[in-house]
Amino acid sequence: MGRKSRLTAGVGGNREQLFHEKGSIKKKWKNRVPIALIYPNRYSVGMSNLGFQLVYHLLNQNDAIVAERIFLPEQATKPLSVESGRPLADFPLLFFSVSFEQDYQHLLMLLEMSGIPPLASERTEKSPFISAMATGGRPLIVAGGVATFMNPEPLAPFVDLFIIGEAEPILDSVMALLLQGLDRKTKLKLLEEIGTNLAGCYVPELYQITYASDGTLLSNTPKEDYPALPRKIKKVVKHSSANVVAHSIILTPRAEFSDLYMTELGRGCSRGCRFCAAGFIYRPPRLWQAQTIINAIDARPENTKRIGLLGMEMAHSDDVALIADYLSKQSCSLSFSSLRADIINSSLLKLLGGSKLKSAAIAPDGGSERLRRVINKGITENDVLTAAEILAKKGIQNLKLYFMIGLPTESQADLDEMVDLIMKVKKEVLTVGRSRGRLSTLTLSINCFIPKPWTPFQFHPMEKVAQLKLKLKFLRKKIAAEPNVRIKTESPEKAFFQAVLSRGDRRVGHALLSMVLTGCTWRQAFAKENINPDYYALRQRGATDQEPWDIIDHGIERKYLWSEYQKALKGKTTAPCDTSRCKRCGVC
Repeated sequence: MGRKSRLTAGVGGNREQLFHEKGSIKKKWKNRVPIALIYPNRYSVGMSNLGFQLVYHLLNQNDAIVAERIFLPEQATKPLSVESGRPLADFPLLFFSVSFEQDYQHLLMLLEMSGIPPLASERTEKSPFISAMATGGRPLIVAGGVATFMNPEPLAPFVDLFIIGEAEPILDSVMALLLQGLDRKTKLKLLEEIGTNLAGCYVPELYQITYASDGTLLSNTPKEDYPALPRKIKKVVKHSSANVVAHSIILTPRAEFSDLYMTELGRGCSRGCRFCAAGFIYRPPRLWQAQTIINAIDARPENTKRIGLLGMEMAHSDDVALIADYLSKQSCSLSFSSLRADIINSSLLKLLGGSKLKSAAIAPDGGSERLRRVINKGITENDVLTAAEILAKKGIQNLKLYFMIGLPTESQADLDEMVDLIMKVKKEVLTVGRSRGRLSTLTLSINCFIPKPWTPFQFHPMEKVAQLKLKLKFLRKKIAAEPNVRIKTESPEKAFFQAVLSRGDRRVGHALLSMVLTGCTWRQAFAKENINPDYYALRQRGATDQEPWDIIDHGIERKYLWSEYQKALKGKTTAPCDTSRCKRCGVC
């Protein structure tokens, strides 16, 4: 957390976090409904999440609400809000923002640490009405975030209401019904009204799950008493940036991206990489206009010079030129999450040239040309090498390359080609570095491929942990001794657990609860619940199999995903989306 200053000596925990923040919102509780906005991970992680900050801003725009943030505590203490230091049990409404499957267990831990019954059915039984005041640990729990957009079912036993989609078009409507219903309607009646009348709202307690005798999922449909509920939950999407694009609300040196003012360039991605869930569930791809982005940057706190531009697909070159000119005049430095190797042009170089950026990342993802066709990455080895050379010449001292192992159809030849590509990139950056008198460092981030819902690879089994370990061992043997090259790898066992959660159902949720309550390992918890994790991670899916996430409607047709999967197995590519005329996936 860093050293305490003289001004914060003796000030601990949440008060110290608040002291270092710019832009936090503090309201009086009197005559307002309190909402705990919870990120189920550490403060530093949550405060680097733009979606979390956006929801904080949207909730607090409503004068009838006081929204305060809560994070996973650094020590085993009760979770307290940053703004007022109140415990979770003091809030009648809990809003969870869940970005990663690994945080499911943290959500349950936060409830357990606060004395709140994790199971939604138990909270309903003990407290059928929802009060606008403190509920004695029986709050209404709402969840959203990209992990729940993909597959809400592992958290379905615990969450009263899921909001599926983007916050801006739906949050005000949800809050209007919640505020009208507090102290007036039973919990289930209020949730039925929301689920029936608002798109994107899923009330899992009102839906019935049926399984076949072999344990496979048969259906997830509204219970008999709730015929008006939708059979599928259609996501809600923001179609315009006419109001404002998402940007940082609070700056703090305690975030992972310290004092970085973040602004999104758009949402979605037209490229169609077959492993990327975000690229599919955020369809249609939308790029905001340059002036709208500039307006968002212009709203930053005074003397803020570090700007982060977020978006899976960079803006159009003309827009980049306008943004570059603005940032140059403002003497701002720039940060990117990663760059596509095939989009580095003169406008982008101008933007980089005016920045003090010392590190950058490129994501080939697949180790070989063939694998990059399989995953529909759309970049070549030459693109990667050219980008590496240009970035090194622009003063980048640490170049990071992202790769995955265990991709569908991957062979030893693909791993050999990955090693060759790494060596070629190393040669490019070191050659430039020597000419500049400063050697660059190459950092390799090598992760295990995890099949995700709503992608063409949702049908594909994950590779076994033992095989992934052998592949990592091979790569370390070939590369680890190379000077100026660092390797960061992900644990195959952790990746396997994430794959189980990613394609899990409600039974997986109950196993997670067992793990949190007893303190056992996840494998022990699954054994206690008589659940085989291989069923979720290693099973080959068919074109018509019923899946837990089929309750969600992202507009993407199953036959399109299956067709893309078959093309992948044959090494065939698909052109990027053109939303002006493309109708192939079903979203537009």
